[in-house]
Amino acid sequence: MDIAIRTQADVSLVALAGHLDTNTSAAAQEALDALVVGGCRKIVVDCTTLEYISSAGLRVLLATVKGLERDGGVLHLFGLNETVREVFDISGFSMILPVFGTEADALRGLLR
Repeated sequence: MDIAIRTQADVSLVALAGHLDTNTSAAAQEALDALVVGGCRKIVVDCTTLEYISSAGLRVLLATVKGLERDGGVLHLFGLNETVREVFDISGFSMILPVFGTEADALRGLLR
């Protein structure tokens, strides 16, 4: 898995590439936790090159959302492929996490 982080205004954009699963979830959690601990309150996760997500990957996203929400933060996702979207739909995560089609849609309302 590759993780790339960039900032636009006060929003951290995190691009996840490859597989977010048991083998890679610790690295992803560490990267996202560092953002939250560092004071980031708005995170947009780019899933356009995320090929697969397991329940371990879903736990990473849920833990990050819970950490952000404690301080009034928010996490948006965009660019889910068919495989990742199916995992989100089956698990119910598409009902609890805001998922958008494009980066522009995910950023709308977050930029100051």
